[in-house]
Amino acid sequence: MKKYFYVITIQYLGYRFHGWQKQPNVKTLHLMVDRTLNFILEGKPFKSLSSGRTDAMVSAECAAFELFLNEPIEDLETFLELFNYNLPQDIRALSIKEVDSKFNIINHPKTKEYIYLFTYGKKCHPFCAPIMTTILDDLNIDLMKQGAKLFEGTHYFKSYCFKPTHKGVYYRDIELCELVENNLYSANYFPDKTYLLRVKGKGFMRNQIRLMMGTLIDLGKGKLSLEDIKHSLQPDVFVKMEYIAPASGLILNGVEFE
Repeated sequence: MKKYFYVITIQYLGYRFHGWQKQPNVKTLHLMVDRTLNFILEGKPFKSLSSGRTDAMVSAECAAFELFLNEPIEDLETFLELFNYNLPQDIRALSIKEVDSKFNIINHPKTKEYIYLFTYGKKCHPFCAPIMTTILDDLNIDLMKQGAKLFEGTHYFKSYCFKPTHKGVYYRDIELCELVENNLYSANYFPDKTYLLRVKGKGFMRNQIRLMMGTLIDLGKGKLSLEDIKHSLQPDVFVKMEYIAPASGLILNGVEFE
């Protein structure tokens, strides 16, 4: 039987979900996507597979999953409209395109970009909570910008993996890591100045970006130095980083397939 393959890009607010992957007795993004697909496909067999998992409360500006079907979709635009009509309001499908059987969404070479949105200094409006982390202490932003640049390039990132093992592959290449003022998101309840960390690379380990962000926050507070970060990235060095930045500030900004 011939199979049909489609890549669907979606965006979502992850604040009320327990991450992407299906888990018993909790609401996850994959669960809601598959429930919606099952409804609009009227029980016809299908399978969906994501390009990667996001943790609980992490959001996505543009994520992707592959849809496997036994029958073709006759009208992609109509299908996308129907999918969106039935998805919950905090998930939106952006695009759909057909791919061939050689495409594998997990193994296909890709680059991911994440951003981490934050502010500091005073308590924010509660509406900021789903996508922005507030650090109440003062931060040295200029020093944090210098620290972010230390992550660029190929380094040994074992110190930035949650519960690493002896078998992990810890050499990773970061194409871009920069801390800049936020000009992507705005709202009338946002504080005057907000910031984001932008990180781009081919693959990330569990909690890697949140550990990198937490390290930069500790750098900004004066708890760590630039030399501490340089040391943590040396070959075969493992330093247990104390602070994992909250998940709600992390956003998967995009996935590019090569």
